[in-house]
Amino acid sequence: MKKFIRISPRDNVAVAIEATTTIPFGHKVALCDIGAGENIVKYGFPIGHATKDIKSGEHIHTHNLKTNLSGVVEYTYNKVHNVYREKPARTFDGYLRKNGKVGIRNEIWIIPTVGCVNRTAELIQKEAGPKFGHLCDGIFAYPHPYGCSQMGADQSYTQKILAGLVNHPNAAGVLVLGLGCENNNIDVFRPFLGRYNEDRVKFLVTQNVTDEIDEALKIIGQLAEAASREKREKVGTDRLIIGLKCGASDAFSGITANPLCGKITDEITAEKGSAILTEVPEMFGAETILMDRATDQDTFYRIVHMINGFKEYYTTHNQVIYENPSPGNKAGGISTLEEKSLGCIQKGGQAEVTAVLDYGDTCSKKGLNLLTGPGNDIVSCTNMTAAGAHMILFTTGRGTPLGAPVPTVKISSNSGLAQRKPAWIDYNAGKILEGMRIEDCAGELLQFIIEVASGRKTKNEEHGYREIAIFKDGVTL
Repeated sequence: MKKFIRISPRDNVAVAIEATTTIPFGHKVALCDIGAGENIVKYGFPIGHATKDIKSGEHIHTHNLKTNLSGVVEYTYNKVHNVYREKPARTFDGYLRKNGKVGIRNEIWIIPTVGCVNRTAELIQKEAGPKFGHLCDGIFAYPHPYGCSQMGADQSYTQKILAGLVNHPNAAGVLVLGLGCENNNIDVFRPFLGRYNEDRVKFLVTQNVTDEIDEALKIIGQLAEAASREKREKVGTDRLIIGLKCGASDAFSGITANPLCGKITDEITAEKGSAILTEVPEMFGAETILMDRATDQDTFYRIVHMINGFKEYYTTHNQVIYENPSPGNKAGGISTLEEKSLGCIQKGGQAEVTAVLDYGDTCSKKGLNLLTGPGNDIVSCTNMTAAGAHMILFTTGRGTPLGAPVPTVKISSNSGLAQRKPAWIDYNAGKILEGMRIEDCAGELLQFIIEVASGRKTKNEEHGYREIAIFKDGVTL
């Protein structure tokens, strides 16, 4: 097997797919002499510049490579025409809800309005599971620390995300659990839901009853009984929404797992489905590629606003805009933010960007949607879930057990991780490094996605990894 891989003919570096005495696994090697100040090119684009002269065959990393990024950038719209054609939608077995939405799970969710009732929600889940779990796909509580002592945008973030979870079609029924005296009390929160089915969404204020556990179990019994009458039926992939995430990445994430997800994005959007790409700070340095794929000039300006808005978020907190990548990323061979971002956006394939969503917005357009939000794994996964993603394709090079409320398909960038963590990983994209065609891997992964949409459980579901986290930017009272 060859020891290095060159991603683009324009690259002046290659990546070690087998450790050598001088180049660690996943790290870069110079393919030619590179003078101090010259650009280092990977994925066909500059990922920074050499800080000193580099000889051919020399190890390239943070000791001799520095980002080219600094400050705010001026952007120009240069439309790239999408060459992908529409394809007939394939089908999966989903749940068609009364409001016209489609779910791929038939669960009961318990959503606290405030962190004060987190433990109550967990106790309700613990007792309700054995009693009513057989009537649905499971009963799950989603505790979080917010809902009170918040002001302005923070309280709005909490309310929008919780409303997105309540309205998610993977939940056949929802118990909204309140305390009673919180800022985000049920009367304040209810308008954020918009129109909802009163048979599907129930409310309980725990301060108003003697035994909140008993009252909650009565409600969940009703919800579960109704859920048991829901049946799967054939639904087209034009109704499917996938979320795209990478976490604990390594240098192969942008070579195997992320481009593989890009193939899935292209396929799903060609079939008139939807994909959601978030992690705005991990677009810095590669954002113009996405901007050039904006479906129109208005969408282009919305991308510019999203990128510059997140840069302003950093500067208003006196933080360095281009601090990424993380220590784990660097250990895996990623040296600069451009390198990380160019690898990250591979998940978006070549699809046109049809919409830009603010934090907490719901996906309603077909095609590739960009969702405003940070790169933090739990916050990103919750954000995409609240936006309506039926499942999340989560690529990883170093491994993480994290799971969202929706099925979270873990895709390893290398075979070593897949072999080491079989309880975490659903699909091994490392096969691409071993000679399997990416198109063949895409066919396998797409079949797996259809099976998950039709009821097959992912590893996070099998092992109970389900968490949420909400973005916070302001003060706490």
